[in-house]
Amino acid sequence: MPEVQSIRPPEAATRPSVPAAAPGVPSPEETPAFDIRDFSLWYGPRQALQAVTIRIPAKRVTAIIGPSGCGKSTFLRALNRMHEVTPGTRIQGQLRLFGDDLYAATVDPAAVRRRVGMVFQKSNPFPTMSIEENVLVGLRLNGIRDRAFLQRRLEESLKLSALWDEVKDHLKRPGISLSGGQQQRLCIARALAVQPEVLLMDEPCSALDPIATAKIEELIQQLRLQYTVVIVTHNMQQAARCSDRTAFFYMGTLIEFSDTRTLFTNPANPQTEAYVSGRFG
Repeated sequence: MPEVQSIRPPEAATRPSVPAAAPGVPSPEETPAFDIRDFSLWYGPRQALQAVTIRIPAKRVTAIIGPSGCGKSTFLRALNRMHEVTPGTRIQGQLRLFGDDLYAATVDPAAVRRRVGMVFQKSNPFPTMSIEENVLVGLRLNGIRDRAFLQRRLEESLKLSALWDEVKDHLKRPGISLSGGQQQRLCIARALAVQPEVLLMDEPCSALDPIATAKIEELIQQLRLQYTVVIVTHNMQQAARCSDRTAFFYMGTLIEFSDTRTLFTNPANPQTEAYVSGRFG
């Protein structure tokens, strides 16, 4: 696991345009975070992913779209080995993060999950913990006891998740006392506290109202200045608003991967065109 360091404050920046590239490959100006080749996954006898090859660029937002049951969430969970909590899973192929083989026999899945944080569809603050304890639980489980460091990281993480101003005077209140949108941002703060290299988000706005959704989408744009973000969404408008690149999955297969504007306005594959135009899904 990389040494835990303080989080740098976000730099002021505008959203850069992302030049088009061949499907599955970042443009020359983009550094790949994930380099995935011929990656397949099975749940027992059922194959859920079929020979996926994709290079996900660093410090960009990549959206994963596709109809229900197409392998979106399975693919996302494979990026931090979360799928291994399901018995009978097995994989084939290669999945590297910044050159490191995440599935090497010597790699501890817990170490992978510290490098690749996860935010789930339903917000899940720990019900018996305060707001402060929810944010810091990962650091404390990693043995960090320096109170000044913990307090600094608490404030940094809550500011990064755009929650600090709303809770700074109520840090001892239960995490579940917050609204739904605030709870989701609390879960994002908890994931960011250990300073992962990548943040995965599995339909993070599906249970939120439009105002809370807008806050999460704005937050995603800020996080991309420091983190690689991969988001699964069933909402194609959200993918178009939030992401730099978009991957379309169908029946466990990666059909197309391109910069978002191109995929939605001039897709290369007829299946992609049929899906984004609403003819199926």
